Amino acid sequence: MAGRRCGAAPESSEDEWMRRALIVVVAAGVLLAGAAPAAPPEYPVTFIKVDELRVLLDRGTKADIIDVRNWDAYVDSHIHGARSMPLRAVPDRAPEISKTGLVVFY
Repeated sequence: MAGRRCGAAPESSEDEWMRRALIVVVAAGVLLAGAAPAAPPEYPVTFIKVDELRVLLDRGTKADIIDVRNWDAYVDSHIHGARSMPLRAVPDRAPEISKTGLVVFY
């Protein structure tokens, strides 16, 4: 009776088969998840810190600064010159985003 919980009904062979199949599917998914390389971004992606952005802006660098938080967070506080574009809206509003120059999402 090893493997049975006390008071539990015995597993049918179909239940055992389903459990093993599920384990195989999950294991295969985990193994294959890292197998496909991610597509490179169309545009270079660089992460910068707030202080680095401040230096760039102080030097006169033009930047399209986009606040992807919700509207309430934007209204509460945002980077001067930033515009609100909630993250879920970015794909639909992509044509509004600068195709040249510095674009900052936060």
